[in-house]
Amino acid sequence: MMLEDFYFKMSLKTDPIIDDTTLRDGIQMPGLAVNPEDAVKIVQLLSEIGVERVELFHYLKPDKKAAKIINSMDLDIRVAGWCRAVKEDIDSAIDCGFEEVGISHPVSYIHLKAKWPNKTPDELLEKVVEVVEYAAKTHGLRTFVHGEDSTRADWNFEKKFINAVADAGAECYRICDTVGIGLSDENAPLPNGIPAKIKRVKMETEIKSIEIHAHDDFGNAVENTMAAIRAASGVWDKIYASTTFLGIGERAGNAETEKVIMNLYMHYNVKKFEGKVSKLKELANFIS
Repeated sequence: MMLEDFYFKMSLKTDPIIDDTTLRDGIQMPGLAVNPEDAVKIVQLLSEIGVERVELFHYLKPDKKAAKIINSMDLDIRVAGWCRAVKEDIDSAIDCGFEEVGISHPVSYIHLKAKWPNKTPDELLEKVVEVVEYAAKTHGLRTFVHGEDSTRADWNFEKKFINAVADAGAECYRICDTVGIGLSDENAPLPNGIPAKIKRVKMETEIKSIEIHAHDDFGNAVENTMAAIRAASGVWDKIYASTTFLGIGERAGNAETEKVIMNLYMHYNVKKFEGKVSKLKELANFIS
């Protein structure tokens, strides 16, 4: 029997874009430290395996140095700076040469109340909108917004949040399964039904693009990422998948970049990874 008898059977009507966050979420794993030279090498290798976007920290001196070097290089990969919803973070990203940012902020009442017990959700949303406008409209940065703890968020508030940041200039909304409770089942309802949320964001908001960011607390990060991609097929023209190489990250880690790539290539025949998957071992050896 031939390889094709087992693989390359499925197809997708969406463009899955790998958005690797090894050098942001990944390095939050206890005991990890990456020097600027290694960070540059990791980004180079990620580019070679077909990753189209990476996300970086830019707060500590080594992170800033790495970001400036990477942003000065002529790499075939988009590079984004991870920011909190404060203007100072946007200024830091600009200083490091980023042309894209991802602005992260909670959307669940659980997180909002825990972090800002004396502020209302609407007051906090106003702050986020102000920072998104500052990044996207004042400085012309391509802007993603990350909805922290999306899988525990009240949909009516989250929908309002997404439409507000879209109007402020954000181009993409990241569904963050922050505590790993997302469900891949097509029939799973909101807030933690991943396919349902992918479709509802398209139907009920004005955001241009969608992203999935899954944590592995229940061992479902790769499956939830693939479920999001399947749900986007025929609904969104593209979907970003936020992953980390080897699944490294805080707590139980994230969806593994290499596993998502191999699923897309071997099962869904995503041609952009053809001839590149042989590089996965080199990057795995380098990171490990």
